[in-house]
Amino acid sequence: MADEDPNAKVECEDVPAKEEETEATEPGQNYVVDEVQKDKRADSSWSAPILSFARKATETLSSAGLKGSDTSQHTSDPLKTAAVKDPMVVERSNLLSMMKLSIKVLIQSSLSLGRTLDSEYPPLQQFFVVLEHCLKHGLKVRKTFIGQNKSIWAPLELIEKLCPESADISTSVRDMPGIKTGLGRARAWLHLALMQKKIADYMKELINRRELLGEFYEPGALIMEEEGAVIVGMLVGLNVIDANLCVKGEDLDSQVGVIDFSMYLKDPQATETTQDDSKMTAILDQKHYIEELNRHLSCTVTDLQAKMDSLEKTNSKLIEEVTLQDSQLELETYRQTRQGLDEMYSVVWKQYKEEKRIRQELQKELELQIGLKQEMEVAMKLLEKDTHEKQDTLVALRQQLDQVKNLNLQMFNKAQESDRVAQKKEEDMERLEKKMIQMEAAMKELEQRLQNSENVRKNTDESQNELRSEMKGKVNALQKRLTDLDTLRAGLESELSTEKEQRQNMQRELHREQDNSAELRTQLQQLQGLQMELLDLRQEKKQLQQLCEEQEQALQEMGLHLSQSKLKMEDFKEVNKALKGHAWLKDDEATRCKQCQKEFSISRRKHHCRNCGDIYCNSCSSNELALPSYPRPVRVCDICHSLLLQRSSIRS
Repeated sequence: MADEDPNAKVECEDVPAKEEETEATEPGQNYVVDEVQKDKRADSSWSAPILSFARKATETLSSAGLKGSDTSQHTSDPLKTAAVKDPMVVERSNLLSMMKLSIKVLIQSSLSLGRTLDSEYPPLQQFFVVLEHCLKHGLKVRKTFIGQNKSIWAPLELIEKLCPESADISTSVRDMPGIKTGLGRARAWLHLALMQKKIADYMKELINRRELLGEFYEPGALIMEEEGAVIVGMLVGLNVIDANLCVKGEDLDSQVGVIDFSMYLKDPQATETTQDDSKMTAILDQKHYIEELNRHLSCTVTDLQAKMDSLEKTNSKLIEEVTLQDSQLELETYRQTRQGLDEMYSVVWKQYKEEKRIRQELQKELELQIGLKQEMEVAMKLLEKDTHEKQDTLVALRQQLDQVKNLNLQMFNKAQESDRVAQKKEEDMERLEKKMIQMEAAMKELEQRLQNSENVRKNTDESQNELRSEMKGKVNALQKRLTDLDTLRAGLESELSTEKEQRQNMQRELHREQDNSAELRTQLQQLQGLQMELLDLRQEKKQLQQLCEEQEQALQEMGLHLSQSKLKMEDFKEVNKALKGHAWLKDDEATRCKQCQKEFSISRRKHHCRNCGDIYCNSCSSNELALPSYPRPVRVCDICHSLLLQRSSIRS
């Protein structure tokens, strides 16, 4: 179908054919060929990738010849040894060397070009062709209802399940209207992964799950062997390239993937003038490549260390919880995982050795460029300083995190203490309310007693007035009687003899009147006692009025204390609301200022409002106020600043 490319097969088969022709030479002649190639390299200006490719070919040929001579001790024909060699191994080595060449040429040319690459750039096109051949190597033919199908899109779809970050690429590739075949989707996916600078990470996730790849590839395929891990390590260097590829306008379904070897075989005369520039670009390329590879290796080492730590933690927990037999089983699983990690570390170590070998080759070229070497050393020192500074900043950030945790604990303790104080205040308020109710009842009783005393006084005044009026009437009546008696006595003295009996009666009446006068005197004495009691009642009234005034003053003071305690309660409630209701917003959750809606950057820093907990810029949170939960004035936003000022003015 469209995925199979006969021209690509012919080009790939040419390389093993040439190797079989060169294998006819004896092992002794390989050294001569190697020396001649070294002399040519010194004389001519061939690029470093071509020389490494030739050296790789001679090494494979020499090793193949030695192996053949050992296995067939009685036969010395080199053609038979070439026939014994596995063609899958030769294809894997050829594809690996071509991938090295394409990546090196792409990095060198992109650095010399100094701009972002587009889809029409020839070295980039050849890189995608070589990568496509590497992915097609050993691919199984899948039978369908239409016929046989051989596509690399099926294994690439697994990356979406293994790495959720690639889901956007897969969905965008499926939604492209101009692509109809699986090969076109795979090419579009590779273009998008290169633009994201995550092609190495995605391929690493795919190669680590070789048990799933067995469904799509033969056992001797490039992806299933160690060469696949080496290619993943080389793909890390492509992170220094910036590419802007147009995927929609290209006809990715009908492109023919043919490797153009003329790009890698350069004319010596044409390259003599640009020797220094090529060396400079190669050195810079290798520098960036080694830095990126070191970063990638350090990330893998940290991941491995994290996995080791997690495994050790789980192992310790399981030892405490499970019996001796279970612990032995867990130790066996730990050893198996440790072996897997050791294998991964060995693969990484092989990559590191290979990169170390490349670095040694670069050092031979750097001996001619002493000035550049000094600059590189200065750059490496600066990088080391940067790493040390970053480590120091990490330590400082960890210390700040510990301080923030301690502050959070202190704030939590303060909040609990404030809750306790608030509860105590509420209990005091309830007690004061009860006392107020008792005082009101006592005041009501005193008022009733005052009313009763006033009523008694009024009654006594009325009775006294009545008694006075009665006494005046009786005195007048007595005076009238006395005058009548005097007149009668004067008349009776003349008639004493005749009216003795009347005199006796009159004497009796006098005795009676004397008795009445004695009674009136006793009543007068009683009135004087009542007047004294009135005076005493008035004094008691004055004392009661003084007590009422003192109690009213006490009530006013109690009201002032109550108003102050209510204000304090409102302050505590606001503090509790600020501590409970307003959450401290994290730095990662805010990308814009809450007030002016401007995005944060290096120049526009993030600042927390200590009252509401939201994040603002410097211009929107330049105010400072004293809050109940902080001993000194702290930063607050403009909104909280205005609200707090209004509250303070209302309270004052």
